[in-house]
Amino acid sequence: MKKITASFIAMTLLLTSLFSCSKNENKDDNPANGFDKAAMLSSYSDNLIIPAYATMQQKIAALQIASDAFIANPNASTQAAVKTAYSETHLQYIKIATFNFGPADNALLDNYLNFCGGLDYSFTADGELTGFSVDTNSINNNISAGAYNLEMLTRSGFYSQGFPALNYLYFGNEAITKMDSKRAKYISDLLARMKILIDKVANDWIGYRSTFVSNTQTNSGSPIAYIVNQMSYQLDLLKGPRIGWPLGKQSNGKVFETKCEAYYAGISMALAVENLNSIKRLYTGNNVSGKGLSDYLVALNQSTLNTDVLAQFDIALAKLKAIPDPLSNSLLTQPTKVDEAYKEIQKLVTLMKTDVASATAVQISYADNDGD
Repeated sequence: MKKITASFIAMTLLLTSLFSCSKNENKDDNPANGFDKAAMLSSYSDNLIIPAYATMQQKIAALQIASDAFIANPNASTQAAVKTAYSETHLQYIKIATFNFGPADNALLDNYLNFCGGLDYSFTADGELTGFSVDTNSINNNISAGAYNLEMLTRSGFYSQGFPALNYLYFGNEAITKMDSKRAKYISDLLARMKILIDKVANDWIGYRSTFVSNTQTNSGSPIAYIVNQMSYQLDLLKGPRIGWPLGKQSNGKVFETKCEAYYAGISMALAVENLNSIKRLYTGNNVSGKGLSDYLVALNQSTLNTDVLAQFDIALAKLKAIPDPLSNSLLTQPTKVDEAYKEIQKLVTLMKTDVASATAVQISYADNDGD
């Protein structure tokens, strides 16, 4: 299916189906030597997820202050300050993107804040709205018209707001000289929309916590099932839209350097490294002893698999960290390093989607278009 909302619809249906069953019987259907899965889920919500959303609220507020200063007096100094605030906010968003279920899914948070087209697309020509694109035409048309609907469920709508749009409006060519009242209003409206969505998800998690913690099953519809699915999906995004697709893995070797995430800000690799670190935190439960999926694997007598997964995380992280920002330059000047990272991420994808999923009796419920 290749229509404008294909990936959005697919992921929305997946997430809805996964959690629609969560109100059913919540007995532990996969015991593991007395491992306390409720305590693990409590730790995830209290030590990782809810605090991360609270920090995201703080980052958005700080970005609004820096943004207001930039649009009021656009110059190199205020642009540098907004770049710092933007980078910190985008990096924090990458941390919460791994929790894209429950309240985040209901709010379509990832679609509106950091749309990447999903896994059922790849690009073969410049200008295609897929991967980490920016719809500059829609952005400029919106600014010119002074009227726009930021709640539209369209690819162009997703690609003309959130971090992709701010990245272009703050750091694109002539971002300083083109600033006027209409552009300033659009930026402010985008940030206001982002803040509304983040506040909603952060607040909704407080009420959602009990539902999340009480369901210790591992079948489809359970928090554990979605955590495994989300780790796998995020790894696929890292392998595909973040690294592989710009490198040319879906376009017969043709490099698309402008399709890097946060291309104009030049922080693609910082985001990629944070993405993998965030997935690892989700796997380990933020290193709280006995409170992560890694501990659950050990309780399932899968210590060797857990050791292999942790080792592969470290190998892949080392390869990613060896690639300098901006990724757009490294794709052209150091493609071997990018390819090495891609291959190590691919190994981690396979471990997660096959071995970890099998060991935890979790079904991977989404599909990608390029295999493992």
